[in-house]
Amino acid sequence: MSDAKLDAKTVQVGVLFGGRSGEHDVSLASAQNVIAALHQAGFQVIPIGLTQEGRWLTGGDPMGQLTANAQLGDLRSTGEIEQNPPEKQPNGWALLPNADSERSLSAVDVIFPVLHGPYGEDGTVQGLLDMANIPYVGCGVLASAVAMDKAVAKRLFAAEGLPQVRYCTLLRAEWQQKGEMILDQVEAKLPYPLFVKPANLGSSVGVCRAQDRAALAEAIDIACRYDRKIVVEQGIVNPREIEVSVLGNSHSLANRPMVSVPGEIIPGDGFYDYAAKYEDDTSTLQIPAQLESAVVEQIQEMALRAFTAIDGSGLARVDFLIDAQDDKIYLNEVNTMPGFTRISMYPKLWEASGLSYPELVARLVQLALENHADRQQNHTER
Repeated sequence: MSDAKLDAKTVQVGVLFGGRSGEHDVSLASAQNVIAALHQAGFQVIPIGLTQEGRWLTGGDPMGQLTANAQLGDLRSTGEIEQNPPEKQPNGWALLPNADSERSLSAVDVIFPVLHGPYGEDGTVQGLLDMANIPYVGCGVLASAVAMDKAVAKRLFAAEGLPQVRYCTLLRAEWQQKGEMILDQVEAKLPYPLFVKPANLGSSVGVCRAQDRAALAEAIDIACRYDRKIVVEQGIVNPREIEVSVLGNSHSLANRPMVSVPGEIIPGDGFYDYAAKYEDDTSTLQIPAQLESAVVEQIQEMALRAFTAIDGSGLARVDFLIDAQDDKIYLNEVNTMPGFTRISMYPKLWEASGLSYPELVARLVQLALENHADRQQNHTER
């Protein structure tokens, strides 16, 4: 990383949380930890909430309002949500609703979008902030969109020569019209067990394991609740689940991406689902993972290749599977805004690598400002 020090006291960080995706609650938990760490690092923090209906909360206590599941009508009655004409909104924030509430968002220096899943981690918010010319933490539009869509990401990683488990994709419309034919096609291509996932979601929301045809049909139905595109992957019997954290800007010379020590997830019930990640403590996180040094180097090198392939910036958590039978390593997926809760792998891996949580968020803000400064070199006029 660059040796240049950032004066945290001079930087106001807007932390954006909540959002419209199925990972709304995870975002709230992550943001609470991020806000606390930013305060520890000396930054001034402005909380910005997004309701599940897509309303912006910029006044009062957005976190308290969202965690209390406040009703939209109640928020309007208290004046926390206002519909302001564009001409009243501060320069640069005119693209954002409610921008001239009691907090002046024009004073925000950088946004930390702690949003998981669609409408936040998929390039939508990143594009909005790019249009408003506002610095933000994390990957840009391209990397965010590609990594969020597992089907597209798999094609890109295949072109990069990164090993992945066998898979197929299907569309919700096709499933609804030709369900039995789809089941025949999947069974002809992939052996059980199978994992079924919404292409555009994270935190294992909507992910199911299927051992037979009936379970496969049910799993596809569940995944179709969350996305129009579904990914079906060939399962590995008793795989080792390994994760590493990436930090840096892939296009930077001063802040080249670096990779943390690897961690291993040992699920309590054999499947690291949403409940195992955020609700119970039956799973074990082994940090660092017990791996031979050559395997660690291979995983770290593959993580850098995946991060660079999507043109990543800021951060990502890269997940792998190791087949216990032949020790083959498979790239599973890249998460451009991984969980930041107290039990999340991303900050824990960096802590084990010698970087505390407050130091981590400070680095991320620094990377965001560097990335924004680099984009300012692009001419917008002929």
